[in-house]
Amino acid sequence: MDVRITHITVFVLDQDSALEFYVKKLGFKKHTDMPMHGGARWLTVTPPEQPELEIALMPAAPFGIWNAANAATMRDLVKQGLFGFAAMKCKDVRATYEELHAKGVEFAMPPTQQPFGMLAVFKDDSGNSFSLSEFEPKKAR
Repeated sequence: MDVRITHITVFVLDQDSALEFYVKKLGFKKHTDMPMHGGARWLTVTPPEQPELEIALMPAAPFGIWNAANAATMRDLVKQGLFGFAAMKCKDVRATYEELHAKGVEFAMPPTQQPFGMLAVFKDDSGNSFSLSEFEPKKAR
């Protein structure tokens, strides 16, 4: 079976602000930005080294099967940083931390040595958390 994940969703509070954050601060590329029925907007970005993975920046707003109450619950969870979380890896966590921190990215945890390697945790402009890991090569036994 040949199955690959092509899209993931990150719920955001404001699509324009999120697009600016992901493109200008994280260096992602805008992939798709098009209107959908009912006034919704399909907006995706891709990590520069992983262009086959589209991240949909989905507004936590009423659309489709979501009514106003559902959307309000999602917005509240996103604002509190309780809904979104993803893991990213890079070659050098300390250098990436310095670059992102200089661009104003908020870090919940600066680079910290863990048993598996170096780890930092940052938040996007909506409050979603992302771990940034640098894995150390496994030692031969």
